[in-house]
Amino acid sequence: MLPALLLFIGLFVGLSTPREVRPDAFLATAMVSAAALLPLWGTLLIGVGACAITVGLMADFNALRDATAYSELAALAAIAAFAVFFNRLLDRRAHQLVQVRSVAESAQLAVLHPVPPRLGHVTLESLYLAAAAEAQIGGDLYEAIRTPHGVRLLIGDVRGKGLLAIQMAATLLSAFRESAHDAPDLPHLARRLETSVSRHASQYPGVPGSEITERFITALLAEIPDDEPVVRTVTCGHPPPLLLHHGEVRELQPAAPSPPLNLGMLVSDGYHVDLAPFGPGDRLLLYTDGVTETRDHSGAFYPLAERIRSWSGEAPHQLLDHLHRDLIAYSGGELDDDIAALLARRRPSL
Repeated sequence: MLPALLLFIGLFVGLSTPREVRPDAFLATAMVSAAALLPLWGTLLIGVGACAITVGLMADFNALRDATAYSELAALAAIAAFAVFFNRLLDRRAHQLVQVRSVAESAQLAVLHPVPPRLGHVTLESLYLAAAAEAQIGGDLYEAIRTPHGVRLLIGDVRGKGLLAIQMAATLLSAFRESAHDAPDLPHLARRLETSVSRHASQYPGVPGSEITERFITALLAEIPDDEPVVRTVTCGHPPPLLLHHGEVRELQPAAPSPPLNLGMLVSDGYHVDLAPFGPGDRLLLYTDGVTETRDHSGAFYPLAERIRSWSGEAPHQLLDHLHRDLIAYSGGELDDDIAALLARRRPSL
């Protein structure tokens, strides 16, 4: 409505003020705003309307033979033509941005496979939200694999964005999918992932501007064995998971967290395994820091544990749907970072 409102104001100013007061500023602003806000037909309509108002005011003031009035009309016509050009340029850029986002999303999905809804005694649900900013590919990742040791889970977040982040994410996921089956325990698995990631990073020492040697991946490994009602976790610089048990929500803080992957030289005492009860019906929520670092209009961080507590009785897919909608509402629809979450639930015994 803004372009039409500006046209109306320009007409009102032109009719209710002396001839010396020109409404050209309102008419020009109406055309430029139409280029940014309206489709092509709307921009054309506002441009024609602005020129028609100018001709009508010229006739009302007996200025049809005034050279100055015609020069003002010509200037408005030029602005109308520019508004149409600007409208087409914006439309083309918007179309290109949609294509770039589509390619980025396709590349992300090519690396980030959908997790199966059920692996043995564990059911799974996942959530991935891409930040709209710059349509860049993010490095959030997750995976779940059924192994002889139980169901093993991975969630991680690569520092940075773009193709280099996707390369790091693909390297980690490939290493996890290969190593999760035969690594005897989580510390061995973490060391193999560290070796793969650091080996990949070492192959790009001189890429200008890539900072590949400074890139690292925060990661969390979890293991849900078949024959024990527990969950084992190894934390590599990643936010702690949430355990949902009979309406209670508990943050599983690691006793001795390890540094992120590709910073393995800082690990001196090996990787520490944390153990927590995980019985039938319990749920484990793994997430990236894009969730807890989402801010509202006042800059306050998203209170994940508090919000999850009110939905703890929901089914897994409904809980993640609640989380999805709540994050978008909390941020005002402006997510600054990619978001990934993985929810695992141990099925009750039959």
